[in-house]
Amino acid sequence: MEPSLRARVRDGDPDAFGELFDGYTRAVYSLAYRLTGNRTEAEEIVSLTFLEAWRLHDRVEPHGESLRPWLLGITVNVVRNFTRAARRHQAAMARVPDLGVVPDFADEVVTRLDDAARLDAVRAAFGRLRTDDQDVVALCVWSGLDYESAAAALGIPVGTVRSRLSRARRKLREAGAGTPSREHPASGEPGARSGQFPDDGRSRADRWTQPARRPARGGTR
Repeated sequence: MEPSLRARVRDGDPDAFGELFDGYTRAVYSLAYRLTGNRTEAEEIVSLTFLEAWRLHDRVEPHGESLRPWLLGITVNVVRNFTRAARRHQAAMARVPDLGVVPDFADEVVTRLDDAARLDAVRAAFGRLRTDDQDVVALCVWSGLDYESAAAALGIPVGTVRSRLSRARRKLREAGAGTPSREHPASGEPGARSGQFPDDGRSRADRWTQPARRPARGGTR
């Protein structure tokens, strides 16, 4: 089915994009959530990723297997642009006189303080990595792509993926954050607020720092 889907996506078939969305939304959301640490932003990034995929559909290579690496490569770029725009917005808001802040207790209700602190610590360590190293961690560790698929998604040699991932692991260990020892996260990330993706019983911080559980055979492509 995948070669046929690839050809239909390349041709701009709307039904093919429906299948693409159904098949890979979970993987895109999982990566977006881990990169942003924010459910609402992750949901927005899912939408932006598939809009960008539609815009770039004619650039899909005619031959190949899964479109998952292509979509996750787009996700990484969308997150980077989204984060850059958010920083500009925050800088602009910082120049506005403070009229008082209404506290938001949503996270306090659903997340223990120690869990939130752990999540912040891991995000801080990840944020100190070079951008190129962040990309390979996101694709190889959190999204489960092999070196070849990550190299194709990022447009770099396989050897570069290996060296960047090794360097990123070392830096994270030195920062006390660590990285998973296996590169097999898939689609076990917590779902959107609509409840589309079931909770697997892990804390928010564990979902962010550890590989997601591999789907059962016959699940998401």
